[in-house]
Amino acid sequence: MKKSLYKKIVFPAVAVLFFFGTTAFKNDFFEIAKQIEIFTTLFKEINMNYVDDTNPGELMDTAIKSMLDDLDPYTQFYNEQDVEASRINNAGDYTGIGARVLTLENKLVIIEPYQHYAADKAGLKAGDEIIKVDNVNVADFKDDAANLLQGAAGTEVSITYKRQGKTNTVKIIRESQEIKAVPYYAMVDEKTGYVVLRKFNDKASSETIRAIKALKNQGATQLILDLRGNPGGLLHEAVNVTNIFVPKDQLVVTTKSKVKKYNKTYYTKREAIDTEIPLVVLIDGHSASASEIVSGALQDMDRAVVVGTRSFGKGLVQRPKPLTYGTQMKITISRYYTPSGRCIQALDYWNRDADGKATRTQQENYNAFKTRNGRNVFDGGGVQPDIEVEFAKQTPITKAISNENLVFNFSTDYYYSHNIEDLQNFEVTDSDFKAFKTFIKANNFNFETKTEKALTNAIYVAKEEELDAVIASDYKDLTDALHSYKANAVEANKTQLKSLLTDEIIKRYFYSEGLYDYYTTHNAEIKKALSIINNPTQYASILR
Repeated sequence: MKKSLYKKIVFPAVAVLFFFGTTAFKNDFFEIAKQIEIFTTLFKEINMNYVDDTNPGELMDTAIKSMLDDLDPYTQFYNEQDVEASRINNAGDYTGIGARVLTLENKLVIIEPYQHYAADKAGLKAGDEIIKVDNVNVADFKDDAANLLQGAAGTEVSITYKRQGKTNTVKIIRESQEIKAVPYYAMVDEKTGYVVLRKFNDKASSETIRAIKALKNQGATQLILDLRGNPGGLLHEAVNVTNIFVPKDQLVVTTKSKVKKYNKTYYTKREAIDTEIPLVVLIDGHSASASEIVSGALQDMDRAVVVGTRSFGKGLVQRPKPLTYGTQMKITISRYYTPSGRCIQALDYWNRDADGKATRTQQENYNAFKTRNGRNVFDGGGVQPDIEVEFAKQTPITKAISNENLVFNFSTDYYYSHNIEDLQNFEVTDSDFKAFKTFIKANNFNFETKTEKALTNAIYVAKEEELDAVIASDYKDLTDALHSYKANAVEANKTQLKSLLTDEIIKRYFYSEGLYDYYTTHNAEIKKALSIINNPTQYASILR
């Protein structure tokens, strides 16, 4: 009831606060002043007269954040705690227990303890469910419970957690840690260097340069830059990373906005580290924002061969705006365009469908642009790799299985029932995969395809038009075909699901560092990159 009240009354009114002092405010003074007055009166009446006690701060925080959800997922309000979390994310430093956690409804789940940091040294493992931090029950904590784990370096925190049905308590001394933009680099053969760039914080370009110089000292004459899973970050760091491989004064990205002062062009500002070294960039469906600026710019300049699967498709630019009392908002101010002129935004948040969901640009509506060498590249849906690794592309069922945390939870059980010592010879066997299918079934996994939803809507309309009897036979045939597909879908996606299981299981025993070691000799995308970069004729032909 409370949430419905907020959405119907408070959300529209509170929106006007963010336009105060802007061009929109000046152009429509009366309407904005009117809405501010309505909201002020409404907010006062709610807090004075609502039947239960209200928390004005919590009410406002919920109202603002939910209202902004109607714009796009990137325009966000930050209260004081959110501001600090954002600072940590961009700066690359962190004080806490040294683990990545997932906030669920009534618990925190350890996703990955960072090797040699506090949580790891205290014996916490991926899959541990934190139910209490000091004297605070996670289930009773209304804000993001992950904030309970943070605190000054050297302070002690007591953590109660569940593991395999047993409850344990451990005391951990918080410590400072550096979140590396480049967590791993190595030689993958006698002449190929491999660099993992995980995020674009303010150390991204400097760490990448340091890794490349180290690899060149080890004999690297060609490079693979891995941007898979990189969600982006600071735009200027994307420009700086691009600048490593292209000369000074090259256009990397343009931003265009309805506010002229936000229309900007970003050029490389320094001399490059190496403009000739053969380069392959790896991307996937989780490579977004700054990752797409780098991969898109290098592709447009014909400076690198891009390998993998289509990137996420985030072509929107945000800027932080300070508000009162230490709060901030991050607002989408413009779209960015690669050097060829393409915007790779995939979702249209301004023209939603009947259900209020953002629509996706259809492939037939993509526009073609030209790279420097005259190759066709397209807008409308992320960066399309020059060479696509088909099996690595997530399908609806693999997404659904991942979203249900089934790969993660199976890997947790696997860790406590198997002993793995030989990293390089590890593989998920057919027997393991059979056990995974049994695990999925035992967890009552089911997913609804878009086709099923469309058929359900179709039969509903048919009943209204009294046509359901006419199409009953065809409808049954279609639904039977869909059920047959779903029954076989797990097996049909065996290659990708085994790859996801392999990644998750290896991290349990050897951490992320071990997984990157495994990648250098086993990963299909890296093997494809090597086959291209080790064949100068093929490499050159792709870029022509």
